[in-house]
Amino acid sequence: MSYALTRPTRLDLEQFARVTGLHPGFVRRLVDLELVDTLPGGSGDPTFAPDQVVAVARLRRLRAAFALNYASLRLVVDLLDRISALESALARRPPRPGGPSWTSTV
Repeated sequence: MSYALTRPTRLDLEQFARVTGLHPGFVRRLVDLELVDTLPGGSGDPTFAPDQVVAVARLRRLRAAFALNYASLRLVVDLLDRISALESALARRPPRPGGPSWTSTV
């Protein structure tokens, strides 16, 4: 038996399915629906970045909490990502001259 000394930088379909607890056919369906991103590869089988495990966990939480179908999940995930990007941009923006903004608390 051998053990990996570092985490793999990519997971093949079988590894990804095992880690996420999903059937490989269902993982392919999530890829087809563009809910999970794959890495470019040459073998024809999809490979995944480890951060996609987190994406699947997020999909599972959203589906359980809101009983959304998978097509709706794509829209919700896109909107949540846009909100996060806007909040990050707002946090990096320098303060406006002339005092506190109207949204700050006293």
